[in-house]
Amino acid sequence: MVHWTAEEKQFITSVWAKVNVEECGAEALARLLIVYPWTQRFFSSFGNLSSPTAIVGNPKVRAHGKKVLTSFGEAIKNLDNIKSTYTKLSELHCEKLHVDPENFRLLGDILIIVLASHFARDFTPACQFAWQKLVSVVAHALARKYH
Repeated sequence: MVHWTAEEKQFITSVWAKVNVEECGAEALARLLIVYPWTQRFFSSFGNLSSPTAIVGNPKVRAHGKKVLTSFGEAIKNLDNIKSTYTKLSELHCEKLHVDPENFRLLGDILIIVLASHFARDFTPACQFAWQKLVSVVAHALARKYH
């Protein structure tokens, strides 16, 4: 189990309270698909992903980004039980979707960039540390069934 200090929890929850899940989720997934184009192979059913403009404007990317970030919110609600929270999603991504677990880490890093750009004043180095710890724990929990 991961130990969270009161300060880390405060950093995480205070930023999360300001997050527009639809906007930030869409931006994070779009950035992932643009910056790491090989990740697009997992989204072949999403239609046109031929350019950054197409990706950003793609309604399926926006919808899935919202879904991903909504799911990320479950980690924040369950900071002391993240592994259990993501058991079913780990199984799905490993056994059915065959997603490369490295993509979870990449998306976490992208999420940090998105949050820092949206909440620059609040996203101090100490806050970033707490969020980096969180995205690392979530990525590890999602990759759990691969081990």
